[in-house]
Amino acid sequence: MPLELLTVACLSDNYAFLLHDPASGRTALVDAPEAAPIRAALDAHGWSLSDILITHHHDDHVAGLADLRDGARVIGAAADAHRLPPLDLAVAPGDPLEVLDRAVEVIDVPGHTIGHVAFHFGQDHMAFTADSLMALGCGRLFEGTPEQMWDSLRRLRDLPGQTLICSGHEYTETNARFARTIEPDNAALQARAAEIAKARAEGRPTVPSRLSDERATNPFLRADAPELQRALGFEGEDAAKVFAEIRGRKDRF
Repeated sequence: MPLELLTVACLSDNYAFLLHDPASGRTALVDAPEAAPIRAALDAHGWSLSDILITHHHDDHVAGLADLRDGARVIGAAADAHRLPPLDLAVAPGDPLEVLDRAVEVIDVPGHTIGHVAFHFGQDHMAFTADSLMALGCGRLFEGTPEQMWDSLRRLRDLPGQTLICSGHEYTETNARFARTIEPDNAALQARAAEIAKARAEGRPTVPSRLSDERATNPFLRADAPELQRALGFEGEDAAKVFAEIRGRKDRF
């Protein structure tokens, strides 16, 4: 029986994610920006938390944790344990991890922060990427290098195309406007931008997104695409250098 996924809007533009297993009745949370909307969603469905997974240490991803843990197992990156809330299970990339009777892959995705991890529920085709790979974007490089982030994005890009990318913020409309400055002739991007504008006008979230769509339209995943490099005048350049150019333009956008 597949897991149920519930996207919970938090703060001004954050998302948390609830994963519910109908077979066992258990529920996991990925990131905890604030407690109240997450608690309201749990109460509305009659769910209680068995596990909480944390992607990175930033306050807008952990601030609600203390009010939500209530005996739930809290899981986060061993490399970041010194600056995360207290963990019940510290994991590293490659460690075996089981949540809701699913094998979960822990993926190292430094760049936004050094200790950032993503959680891949392969059986259910979901990846929780927070502020690494985002809908039509990627996180700012607060701690890592362009080379690190490009490597992280390539790891995520290699997941199956049907994977749902569950990212941490509702930035997609702005990201679409920026992406169109990078690849104005990308027909798939133009179509997606129109869909995003319609969704936001109707108050609908744009997250999660499908990895196959990100591959076709997200400029940060396409730094090695010849057509994008030509559009930038960077044809044949090292992809990490092209990525750094795109990230720098987005920082100034």
